[in-house]
Order: sequence, then structure tokens, then C-alpha cells
Amino acid sequence: MKSLHRTGRCAALTGVLVATAVLTAPQVVAADVPARAGAAGATVEAAGPLGGLGPLTDLVIERLRVGDDVAASKYGTDAPIEDPAREEQVLEQVRQQAVLAGVAPEAAVAFFRDQITASKAVQRGLFARWTAHPGQAPTTRPDLDRIRERLDGLTTALLHELKETEGVRARPLACAAHLALASGVGAAGEQLDGLHRRALETATRSVCRADAPRGQRA
Repeated sequence: MKSLHRTGRCAALTGVLVATAVLTAPQVVAADVPARAGAAGATVEAAGPLGGLGPLTDLVIERLRVGDDVAASKYGTDAPIEDPAREEQVLEQVRQQAVLAGVAPEAAVAFFRDQITASKAVQRGLFARWTAHPGQAPTTRPDLDRIRERLDGLTTALLHELKETEGVRARPLACAAHLALASGVGAAGEQLDGLHRRALETATRSVCRADAPRGQRA
């Protein structure tokens, strides 16, 4: 077990070092090429503080973990994993909340559609795991209404982070570096297994799709 923790810490550290190199590269360029200082300075400013997408990614991981509880609440019942009507209801609520939060509605809907897709992937994976290994199946059934309350709270928090990270997310290179760092450290810190790591990739795939006006992108 200790070796697994050491491996996780090493993976997280490696991610930090790689992302640090990517995010600080523009500073080196700016120092070596004074003539381009203005452009390089803009790139550095766009990158922002190291790990700028950390809070957003942490919330995404938390939502994936809630997907475990959703699976536990449905497993062994007639409740389906796919619920298109419920999904569209959630996305319509997201669209309305996004307007109030100052986030581009369609970008918010695309992001939360990915959250739903990732959650369903987790549920399917856990169903398959529990069916193949009954001893790993949950022995209690979480209350789905309380789970939905948690999801509602996470929706509000995620929309806030989408607004807070607009500057980084609108710049593809900086966003990719921040996201790689946040995802790597988050996955290692939470000791996510393969199922949840793949779901995290799905849940974050639209994070760096810039939703800022075209004239503001770098």
C-alpha cells in the first residue's frame, strides 16, 4: 500500500514538473527575445498562476465520485442509467443558471453534458464490476434525492469556476497546460482507478474550448 502512495506522489510530482516547464517556457522566450517581450508577456499573463484549473478539476472529480453513489443507489433496481428526460431537465437548468452566473449558456451546457456522459460511464463500469465481483457490490443504497441535492450544489460551484477560469480557458495552450497539471495531480491525489481516470478525461474534454469572444482569444 505504501508503494502505491509513493507511486501516486511521484506521478503527481512529475505532472507538476512537466506543467511548470510548459507554463514557464514563455518567460524564457521573453527574456531571450526582447523584441517579442510584449507578445510573450501577454502569454505569461494568460497562463496565470500555476494550477489555475485546480479548483475546477477538483469539483469535476468530486462530481465523478458522486456518480459512484448514483450507481450504488441504482444497482439491483429497475432504475436505468440512461434517463434522457432527466438529463435534458438538468441541462435546461444549467442553461438558465449559466446566464445568471455570466457564463456562455451553450458552453456551459456542453461542459455539463460531458459531466453527465462521464457519470454514466462510471455507472456502467461499476455495474459491470459489481456483476463480475459480487463481493465488491455496495451493501447500502444511498438516497437518490440527497444525491441530487449534492449534484445541484456542485452545479452552482462548477458554474462559478467556469466563470472564474474564463481567462485561462480562452487560451488553448495555457489551458491545456493547466488542465494537464490539475488532472494529473487530482487523479494521483485521489488515487483514481482506470475507470475514473477515463471518466475524468471525458468530463474535462470541453474545458479548453474557448467561449470568449473571438477578438479576446490568444
